[in-house]
Amino acid sequence: MPDRTLNLAIIIGSTREGRFGDTVGRWFATEAAAHGGYAVDLIDLLEVGLPPTHGGQPTPDMDAYRQRLARADAFVIVTPEYNHSYPASLKHAIDQAYAEWMAKPVGFVSYGGTVGGVRAIEHLRHVFAELHAATIRDYLCFINARRQFDADGNPGDPEGPRNAAKVMLDRLAWWADALRTAREARPYVKK
Repeated sequence: MPDRTLNLAIIIGSTREGRFGDTVGRWFATEAAAHGGYAVDLIDLLEVGLPPTHGGQPTPDMDAYRQRLARADAFVIVTPEYNHSYPASLKHAIDQAYAEWMAKPVGFVSYGGTVGGVRAIEHLRHVFAELHAATIRDYLCFINARRQFDADGNPGDPEGPRNAAKVMLDRLAWWADALRTAREARPYVKK
């Protein structure tokens, strides 16, 4: 683990009525906080207030959202799988920023039906590559997530998910510290 606190932004990507992402996202945020070494900022897109269109001038909500992203050393995207991909609300939120994503690592927690959202993760890897972000290999995936969590918002069998979260958070910390050190030594500039 790095010897200094890393700022981790966890983004709940679904805004759909009846969504399950807030349950998964809040559980993961608790795991990240318990992991140590992270200051966690849980960003729920349902609460951010981004405008429905990409206007010429940023709104105060857009500025506040971008500032939260800029402070982050790493990101974890919590996403469902809708129609073999990720939700439009998440794409819209990703596109509201640009430089804030660059030269930072991104991890994923997905949930869905029979494949647990892994196709959403694969689509997101391409998007973040274009934004000059580094996606990490390790991820969490909840197949039929509503059946895996209890009424208190915790996995019924916590050991497997907790171990997978620890592995991903360890890897994310390595990348976040290495990339933060690199950005401090020489700012990342896209040519």
